[in-house]
Amino acid sequence: MKNQWPVKNIGPMIPSMYLDKRLAGDKDYGISLFNAQVNECLDWLDSKPPGSVIYVSFGSLAVLKDDQMIELAAGLKQTGHNFLWVVRETETKKLPSNYIEEIGDRGLIVNWSPQLQVLAHKSIGCFMTHCGWNSTLEALSLGVALIGMPAYSDQPTNAKFIEDVWKVGVRVKADKDGFVTKEEIVRCVGEVMEETSKKGKEIRKNALRLMEFAKEALAEGGNSDKNIDEFVAKIAR
Repeated sequence: MKNQWPVKNIGPMIPSMYLDKRLAGDKDYGISLFNAQVNECLDWLDSKPPGSVIYVSFGSLAVLKDDQMIELAAGLKQTGHNFLWVVRETETKKLPSNYIEEIGDRGLIVNWSPQLQVLAHKSIGCFMTHCGWNSTLEALSLGVALIGMPAYSDQPTNAKFIEDVWKVGVRVKADKDGFVTKEEIVRCVGEVMEETSKKGKEIRKNALRLMEFAKEALAEGGNSDKNIDEFVAKIAR
């Protein structure tokens, strides 16, 4: 296969300051679909203990049905953990009435977040995600355990790898109609976040191991570094 299709793998394509730190100032992608509430997110995270926060974001396109949004809100509240939840402005009307007042300082709901900075923060304990590839890769590169709630396209496949291949997270179990109950959300958070969870300890260990692999690949002399050099040398002949 290598001889027929000489593909060179590079990456992960995460800004340098989060991994190898070889490019000073390379801290973001230079573009964002929405305006992130940077200070609000980071100040709130700074006030929380290490590993205590569930980060929840389903990307820029996913849309939850009204009843699923209400159920997710109830599930996050019942976990007993702190949570930072990205709810796009067009989706905020689906939140239960008085929900923000009810959760108080235990939860922060924003319209958009600086995701790399959030995932790299010491307060983050896990990431509940739609399993889009960008979000998955960022979490893997930053050593964050995952709770997958996939919807379509590549997301179910990514969730399969997260739970069964890389073993860096769990996938929620939906009913025959695709609905995820609050009890299931609480169960998944418990498996990943609770200190007494044997599975959670293994998940967190594996997540940190993959982060080290990502750093090694991008470091000088790593697989990605070598492949870029070989590619450039070949086209420069």
